[in-house]
Formats: sequence, structure tokens, C-alpha cells
Amino acid sequence: MQENQPGHQHPYGYGTQPPAYPYPPPSWFLPTPRGVRYDHLARTAATQPWRAIVGTLIIAAAFLVLSALAIWAGVVASIFLGIPAPLEAEGRLFGDPVLSLVVVLMSLAPMLFLVQGTAALVQRRRPGTLSSVAGRLRWSWLLSCLGLAALALVLGQGTQALVLTLYGENADMFGWAGWSGFLPALIVIVLLVPFQAAAEEYVFRGWFIQAMGAHLRNPAWSILLGSALFMSLHGYSWAGLIDVFGFGVVMGWLTVRTGGLEAGIALHVLNNLLAFGLAAAAGNLEGALSQGKVPVPWQALSGTVVQLGVYAFGVLYLAKKRSINNISG
Repeated sequence: MQENQPGHQHPYGYGTQPPAYPYPPPSWFLPTPRGVRYDHLARTAATQPWRAIVGTLIIAAAFLVLSALAIWAGVVASIFLGIPAPLEAEGRLFGDPVLSLVVVLMSLAPMLFLVQGTAALVQRRRPGTLSSVAGRLRWSWLLSCLGLAALALVLGQGTQALVLTLYGENADMFGWAGWSGFLPALIVIVLLVPFQAAAEEYVFRGWFIQAMGAHLRNPAWSILLGSALFMSLHGYSWAGLIDVFGFGVVMGWLTVRTGGLEAGIALHVLNNLLAFGLAAAAGNLEGALSQGKVPVPWQALSGTVVQLGVYAFGVLYLAKKRSINNISG
């Protein structure tokens, strides 16, 4: 036979070792679907309803665990720092509002990484598909959205201040409590709020829209459900809840229209930086954290309408001008 002829080398015999992998090893991540919208990026070969359900339960359980760990760490820190514990602080989370802020933000910020890990582990898809149809966060587009968000916030806050002043409700909107109270809070806000705001976008505009989008043709249902869940985690009065729900709907719509989370992250980060910053400057950080104790006047919704309207129009206009892709390539 041919393999016994002189000079013939058997492919894996006569001292020749076979390669470690005679074929490329299989990848854990399944191929990303091409030519689809953002809400359909989870439609892979492994798409099954149980993956969305199990992933959602993991995310919910992780949030509860992180919240408990953050509170426990806050209690330990309060003991070492001599800060009153929750039961001694007249119903507040902690006696020091800055420590309360750290605990709240740290219960949310790590979700930014956990939700991406859940998509990788449970849905077997690349975590970058949560960011955009490009499979990553489009940083140049995010920076452009930050500029638009700043403009929208200025116009929205200006409108809100004007309307509240006309109705005599603007007395406590601005204030100054001094650098001693503001500077520590400012450091915490700048370091942690971007992660907290981005984490909420990845969970409510990323995971929920894509987990449901894997089984639904119309993204409206996933946008509405994600916005309702987002609203349920806030304790505002009815006007504040409308504000939060409207924010979620518009950000979800922009996520699908622009093919990524950049627009939602930009406005969410700047909005929270401004909200916590103004509260800290006025010495009212505790009031900002205990949402239900400070009712939101219905007149404040005027600023919400202007802010979201200007931002949505600006994002869609700039996305068209810059040819931002909303379909996976």
C-alpha cells in the first residue's frame, strides 16, 4: 500500500506527533447576527426563552446581593468613622449623607459589569453587543451625545426654573451649603455616578430590550416594560414617576433608533451628575436620596418635556448627519 512505500511519510506516524488542534477549537460566543436592529442582537443560534428568564433572575438576585453587601460595608464604615448607624439616624440610611450616597451608588455601579457577564454566560454572546450594533461602545458618538445632553439639560433646567418661579415653587431649587459639605460629595459624585448611570442603561435599555427583542418583532413592548421596571425602582411622587417613565421610554427609543446605548448613557450620566451636584451644593443630599419624602411638583414636568424633546431631536439629527449605523454589520 502507498503508506509502506519507501520515502512516504505517514501524516501522524513514524514519530510525527499530531497537532494539538487539528481543527480550530469551538468558541463559547455564538456568531452575532448581521443586518439586524439593536433589539434583535440576542437572536443567536442558542436563543431560547429560558435564557432570558434565567438571565433576568440572575441580574435581579445580583442587585439584591450587591445592595445587602453595600449596606453591610456602610455599617462597618460608619462604626470605624463614628457615624450614626441607620437605627440611630432618625430614619435615614446613615447619619452622614455622603456615606449614604456611596452605599446607594455602590449597590448599582457594579451591575455595569455583572449584566455584561450575564449576557456572556447565559446567552453565549459577546458582552459588547449590549453596547451597540458595532459590538462595542462607540466613544466618538458618545462624546457627541454628551454635548447634546449638556445643551438639553441647560434648556430643560432653565425652563423648569422659570415655570417653578412663576408658580412660587423655586425657593429650594438652588442653594449653597459651603465647600466643607460639598467637596466630599462632589468627589463621590464624579467618581461613582457615571458607573451607576451607565449600569442602569445597560440593565434597562440594554438587557431588557435585547432579552425581549430576541422573541419579539416590535421593540415597543420591551421599551415599555424596561421603562416600567426602571420607574418601579424610584420612590418619587406621581409627577416624578412620570418623569422617570418618560425618560426611560425616550432613551429606549433612541437606543433602537441609533443602534446603541450611547445616547442614553450620555444624558443619564449628565442628568444624575447635575441632580446630585445641585442637591449636594444646597446641602440637601439626603433629600435627593430619600425620593418619596420630597414630592416633585407637577410644574417640573415642563423642564422634562423640553429636555427630552430637544435631546431626542438633536440625537436623531446628528445621527443622520454622521451616518450612525443602527444595523449590525
